[in-house]
Amino acid sequence: MSDFRVRFAPSPTGEPHVGNIRTAIFDWLLAQRHGGEFIVRVEDTDRARAVDGAVEVIIEALKWLGLEWNEGPDIGGEYAPYKQSERLPLYAKYADRLIESGFAYKCYCSPKRLIEVRKQRSKQQNTTGYDRRCRSLTDEERDALELELRARGENPVVRFKMPLEGTTTIDDLVRGEVTFENRLVDDFVMLKSDGYPTYHLAHLVDDHEMRITHVLRGEEWLPSVPRHLQLYAALGWKPPQFAHLPIILAPDRSKLSKRHGATSLLEYREMGYLPHTMVNFLTLLGWSLDDKTELFSTESLIANFSIERVSKAGAIFNTEKLDWMNGHYIREMSANELADALLNFWQAYPPPEIPSLPSRELALKIVPLVQERMKTLRDAAPLVAFLFKEHIEYAPDELIQRRMDVASTQMCLEAAHDGLANLPDFDAESIEALLRGMVKEIDVKAGQLFGSLRVATTGQRIAPPLFESLEVLGRDRSLTLIADARDSLDVATAARK
Repeated sequence: MSDFRVRFAPSPTGEPHVGNIRTAIFDWLLAQRHGGEFIVRVEDTDRARAVDGAVEVIIEALKWLGLEWNEGPDIGGEYAPYKQSERLPLYAKYADRLIESGFAYKCYCSPKRLIEVRKQRSKQQNTTGYDRRCRSLTDEERDALELELRARGENPVVRFKMPLEGTTTIDDLVRGEVTFENRLVDDFVMLKSDGYPTYHLAHLVDDHEMRITHVLRGEEWLPSVPRHLQLYAALGWKPPQFAHLPIILAPDRSKLSKRHGATSLLEYREMGYLPHTMVNFLTLLGWSLDDKTELFSTESLIANFSIERVSKAGAIFNTEKLDWMNGHYIREMSANELADALLNFWQAYPPPEIPSLPSRELALKIVPLVQERMKTLRDAAPLVAFLFKEHIEYAPDELIQRRMDVASTQMCLEAAHDGLANLPDFDAESIEALLRGMVKEIDVKAGQLFGSLRVATTGQRIAPPLFESLEVLGRDRSLTLIADARDSLDVATAARK
């Protein structure tokens, strides 16, 4: 095991967004490739946005993808606890240290005053942040404000003293060297009045304490880099290496959001996408091996993934490409694998077309009917709904194919019924041989005979392969449906007279 340590640190504010999950996948791939450790840590200090059960959902999502971690809130580890809400004394200790060393100060400004300051500074075309009033208070001023605040039953926040001059430079693993002017960065809040840290302090303390060597996060955090590097310097710690990943964009090149469709990983699971598809697809959002290879096994991703091949440019979330990739992996599955996947999917998300979970034997028979026609697991149930219906619904006219009439259609159905009734072996191969031979005998086109039978037995003009469908339906059910179709034409004809 190497010293390489990365962490995935989600906030439990809802279902896991595909952007955050992509970061987790990148972290995991790097840890696997470098023989390092992958840590899961929960950043739950934003109590206003925390959602009950969100931690469990995040863990569930990672497990579904097949990502395994070395330390985390569910399995513990050397640096437990792995929830920030359980590490509050640690953050308070370092905040006090920074105050004592002159790198931080208590701020007594009320929310009302801060709003007014932002308004005034905005009008003056200055930066809209804090005016640093509490940065240089005398002891007398500080004591007076402290008493005033305590009298209201409130506590001060703790702010970090950003340098008022000079620059801060990062050598980012994705973006290269980026420089920021310190004077343009606020004296930001590190510790809130309720004793909870902000992200800026908490993640930094935890990364140091947990010996994190590489931090991967979204590019939206790049403007916060000067805050974090100055904090590291004030505490006398060596920062990890940073990689700020490109944003995920919708096809219209705007930021991916709910208005573009699903954004939660678990929504894609419910839509019938395979876990490996999501790992492969999300890895390609910002990374490529050679700008042309798109299909990777997990082993190949681990062997080839590197930060050096991560792009700065935003990555387009292309649903058509996702569908193509998922269809490819479905077609690559063995019959046993796909049958198990379908049964698990139907058990988790019961489709309206299937009233009860079919047996594994039936699922194995269903696979060849649907495998070539599926893009997602959700596609299967509508294709085979006819297998589970007591009555197949269609308009009698749908039985009549092009250049046919009622009489010729009835003749086709009658011939097929008699032939199938007397067929020694009722399997797809024998059924196909019978029906193809029948085309010549009754002088119709294959499409006409097969089309009428397809509607009669499935209720659909476009359906799974006919011969295999008849085999799965079985002789008795097939004959009943064909007879019903013949009778429906009789009834419709009589009604018109």
